[in-house]
Amino acid sequence: MAAGTEVISPRRGAFGSVLAVLILLLIGILAFSIRLFSVIKYESVIHEFDPYFNYRVTQFLTKSGIYEFWNWFDDRTWYPLGRVIGGTVYPGLTLTAGTMWWIANALNIPLSVETVCVFTAPVFSAYAAWATYFLTKEIKGTGAGLTAAALIAMVPSYISRSVAGSYDNEAVAIFALILTFYLYVKTLNTGSLFYTTLNALAYFYMVCSWGGYTFIINLIPMHVLLCIMTGRFSSRLYIAYAPLVILGTILAALVPVVGFNAVMTSEHFASFLVFVILHVTALVHYIKRILTPKTYRMALTMVLTIGTVGALTLVAILVALVAASPTKGWSGRSLSLLDPTYASKYIPIIASVSEHQPPTWPSYFMDINILAFLIPAGIIACFSPLSDSSSFAVLYMVTSVYFSGVMVRLMLVLAPAACILAGIALSEAFGTLTYSIKYQQIPTLSNEPVSEEKTTALKSAIDSSFKSVVPKDSNKEKTKVEGDEKVKEPVKEKTSKRIRKKEKEIAEKHVEKQVERKPLVLPLEASAVGIVLLILLGSFYVIHCVWAAAEAYSAPSIVLSSQMSDGSVHVFDDFREAYAWLRHNTDENDKVASWWDYGYQTTAMANRTVIVDNNTWNNTHIATVGMAMSSPEKEAWEIYQSLDVKYVFVIFGGLVGYPSDDINKFLWMVRIGGGVFPHIREPDYLRDNQYRIDSMATPTMLNSLMYRLSYYRFAEATMDGNGYDRVRRTEIGKKHFKLAYFEEVFTTQHWMVRIYKLKPSKNRQRGKNKRKTKAVSTKK
Repeated sequence: MAAGTEVISPRRGAFGSVLAVLILLLIGILAFSIRLFSVIKYESVIHEFDPYFNYRVTQFLTKSGIYEFWNWFDDRTWYPLGRVIGGTVYPGLTLTAGTMWWIANALNIPLSVETVCVFTAPVFSAYAAWATYFLTKEIKGTGAGLTAAALIAMVPSYISRSVAGSYDNEAVAIFALILTFYLYVKTLNTGSLFYTTLNALAYFYMVCSWGGYTFIINLIPMHVLLCIMTGRFSSRLYIAYAPLVILGTILAALVPVVGFNAVMTSEHFASFLVFVILHVTALVHYIKRILTPKTYRMALTMVLTIGTVGALTLVAILVALVAASPTKGWSGRSLSLLDPTYASKYIPIIASVSEHQPPTWPSYFMDINILAFLIPAGIIACFSPLSDSSSFAVLYMVTSVYFSGVMVRLMLVLAPAACILAGIALSEAFGTLTYSIKYQQIPTLSNEPVSEEKTTALKSAIDSSFKSVVPKDSNKEKTKVEGDEKVKEPVKEKTSKRIRKKEKEIAEKHVEKQVERKPLVLPLEASAVGIVLLILLGSFYVIHCVWAAAEAYSAPSIVLSSQMSDGSVHVFDDFREAYAWLRHNTDENDKVASWWDYGYQTTAMANRTVIVDNNTWNNTHIATVGMAMSSPEKEAWEIYQSLDVKYVFVIFGGLVGYPSDDINKFLWMVRIGGGVFPHIREPDYLRDNQYRIDSMATPTMLNSLMYRLSYYRFAEATMDGNGYDRVRRTEIGKKHFKLAYFEEVFTTQHWMVRIYKLKPSKNRQRGKNKRKTKAVSTKK
């Protein structure tokens, strides 16, 4: 045993294990409780837009059962197309929440489906923190694992997608992501088939939960290829990867929304190619071990020839499959990640989503805070020493940084990697500083005489090192290759005293080098200052995370609030007010049109059929709605009539200053509509390449349905009657006008939701007949 290392007694080891479990339990409680601000400040309510669809699907699952869920055709969405729910959703979140609800009811715990959905994300945040602990522990030890778990429990980037009420796929997907990586690294370290089987199951759960599973099935092959190229191939690497590809692909194909995409799309081809390379490498290592050098060279030539032909054949097949697809086998979102300009050029509907935009530099400080400065230190720590598991952490960090820089939504994937490396950096720093203080406080440590126990331990270490150098059996025979024949030669029975003495000196020097090697020792004052600074840094991180959880990420999009000048909080509940009006004042079979952002909420809360919703699978259908919003009133009325629409509503924030209204999204409606219908041209809505709604706005803009529905009677509602838009900070260009084909039926308290009803065609036709009759009577 090396000097300077402390022998840990069984009692102390047990105490450390119990303490680690207690800390993990507290971290889980912290991860759960810090995400409850939204419930405390507002109420137990579902957030955002997509969660309302997930909530509605979970309600159906718990009411009708899993068989009906897989075969559910929803006729209230994408009218008149409809949607097969079981084959178009990732069922992991729904099945997880449904299972939790069933278990709670089996235990006679009276929880509603909505309550389970609201608290699913906070519960799985605790699970994600524990999974991060196990992953980081496999890379750098228990201390780094506990630190990383504490960091991810509070990191704002993860909180933004896992607060109470944020019932989205990422609520369980991040846990599945970290669990899959942990089991992969665990298999790398142990070479156990048991862990690789669990890894395939964890990957299957990830595939069920989120489309981001393609990140896993590309990152792990990249790491395997890196290990092969750097000469780190081993049986453990083979066991960690080969079963995952086979079992994982089979299980992924069982998910209806994935199906044959698991083997037919370009996102998965890298895993198959690395799978072939891995087997060729394994074959080369095997024949090298069993053959003589000459025979090995011949076999290697044959293997490389056959392997090259096989690889070229595989590449030709893949190229043929890719060439048959207009997008080369890639999905639109994947192409947007590989080419950040692709979506803005070809798929404006993807580019229109705010979470698909590139992040700004302040968003990194907002979402990961001080972790951004600790990541480089964590990467350096992973290189001392570099192992298969630590190289995986570095590769995970590098790839996630790139993808987060392309799409702000993928800051969520960056967060675990940042916490892992920052946890490693903090753990190494605390370890060095605390050891330095401990070393300084025990000055006799380096001068104390060596005890008899230490001498015995040192001798045993030297003997073991010597045994590893000198063969145990001196009577073994060694094989000498002469030509093509193997000739066995007897080894000398005894090594000469000179050689034995030299080997023993080498072994003793090797042990002394290990004995004398101590961690970096810093001066006492510098160590104390360093610990204080790290504690202050951690305190700032905690303060920022609590603020982000309480203020930035806890406000639901369905219920808004603002702080008044006197410090009181004013609540804007216009969305639920409008949906309640639709639910109670319209017929059950009426069709409601709006921009696709609000489709899920309309279906779930108003229980009315919508034309489009947040599942953006049919670009033409959405472009039709965009064309209607961009067209003059009469043309828009005809389009909505063809879709059997009876009510149209728009979101307007000009009166109260709500910036995320439809007027601010209007240019995306024009772009999406113009992508399918060429007569919708974006320059027609711009004045000197500027988006304007004032007196300088273009006639096309002023006569569009979106402008007319948003600003109808707006000038009358303002205090001075000038029609000042508080969001655009300008006076509107067209103030007093009337609607000929739509009638206002309801406007919420703060004018945030404005609902209009299409006027029936027979009323207009009767008016035309009256005018014609009057003209005939005048002529007579």
